[in-house]
Amino acid sequence: MLFNSYVFILLFLPLTLSIYFFLNRKKLILASKAWLVLASLFFYGWWNPVYIPLILGSILFNYGIGLTLTRAKQSQSRLFLIIGILGNLILLAYFKYTDFFINNINHITGSHIRLLQIALPLGISFFTFTQIAYLVDVYRRMAKEYSVLNYFLFVTFFPHLLAGPIIHHKEMMPQFDRLKNKLLNNKNLVHGLLLFFVGLFKKVIIADTLAVWVDQGFDHAVILNIVEAWTVSLSYSLQLYFDFSGYTDMALGSSLMFNIRLPINFNTPYRSINIQEFWRRWHITLGRFIRDYVYIPLGGNRVSEIRIIINLMITFFIIGLWHGAGWTFVCWGLMHGLAIVVQRTWKRLNIHLPKPLAWLLTFNFVNFSWIFFRARNFDDAIKVVKGMFGAHGLGVTGYINHAFESFKTFRATLKYWLENIDGNIYTLVFIIICLMLSIYFRNSNDMEQRFSPTWKNACMLGLLSLYAMLNLQKASQFIYFIF
Repeated sequence: MLFNSYVFILLFLPLTLSIYFFLNRKKLILASKAWLVLASLFFYGWWNPVYIPLILGSILFNYGIGLTLTRAKQSQSRLFLIIGILGNLILLAYFKYTDFFINNINHITGSHIRLLQIALPLGISFFTFTQIAYLVDVYRRMAKEYSVLNYFLFVTFFPHLLAGPIIHHKEMMPQFDRLKNKLLNNKNLVHGLLLFFVGLFKKVIIADTLAVWVDQGFDHAVILNIVEAWTVSLSYSLQLYFDFSGYTDMALGSSLMFNIRLPINFNTPYRSINIQEFWRRWHITLGRFIRDYVYIPLGGNRVSEIRIIINLMITFFIIGLWHGAGWTFVCWGLMHGLAIVVQRTWKRLNIHLPKPLAWLLTFNFVNFSWIFFRARNFDDAIKVVKGMFGAHGLGVTGYINHAFESFKTFRATLKYWLENIDGNIYTLVFIIICLMLSIYFRNSNDMEQRFSPTWKNACMLGLLSLYAMLNLQKASQFIYFIF
């Protein structure tokens, strides 16, 4: 079920909320939790009910391993942890990477093994990492034994289930049992609505508008001129941000209506002046998981510089592969790993750049790397990159001398420059506005913290919500659902 759909907004969410708080008001606490689990499974199964047994099996397997770890002797715990982690990774690898491996075997050996065409269950990358973190913490004696109902709710809670944030048991389990969270909180309800509809606006009005030019651009990558190529790359950078942060806002907002605070996942990443800062602001919960359960166990920063570099490259290789079963994703991840290595080298050499230049380099690197993240294959990525460097023409030949004779001529010229992506002057204006919003304006977290329920704010929220709702004619999937 999509957050950005009438069935979710007008039926599922209000019905789930109403019954949940009704049961709590009747002091039926266990029933309210069970209701939320059932509603979350219905939400998950709306896409394809066949995968409900899969997530149930995954939850039971991990809960069983966790229970065993809490009761096993220290000498036996390591074996059970390995079994648990391998079980999760095998499940993820089967659904997400089987065809990728077969493709590579076919390419290397010249064989013709048939692809299995396995459909990727929604959210599998997210609930797999969530449960691996839980098992590791149980092994480290950092997590206690939880009831099976609480554990089911922890994994299935619908706001985070499909595309994160990647949650942690220590920040979620106490909230599920906190008695004051069982009562309807008007402040949390209003703030949750604010976050939800700001996220909906980001997705429906901004991200989906940018998607038109992005899709056109990558479909015509072979003939993009320099203006079109840069327009496409910037459009995708902004589309991805507003799409994913929009989803996260809607997830945080939905959860807050239940008096549950999910972890913040974005903090104005395009404001970053170096690549390390970017990763402290972008997909924060993924970065936290990789740091705590991959990078630090590999040795982190406590080893030699060569080992640190190797650890960083391994870490970003995993980040790239986690995002998708394709070498373009791996390339994107390794590019970011290499960028952090370069930044560490600059820091050791005491090289300091002026902040505007540092921001320009960081943003353009991130923008450039997203091309490989979006492209279906390396050929498409290289075509866009070539276009950005003018290999397919500047798009101005025969027009530059007349471009500024009048505004009408200027508009016609821009339309010619952007004809392969169905763009015009409003395309560039829209991109500039979106870029300003992503850098200079308050992010959703700041807006929520500062929000006060005045009539003025209520009217603004109402208009924003209405405008977003009126543009839901065609619900589109969030980008991160495919990961």
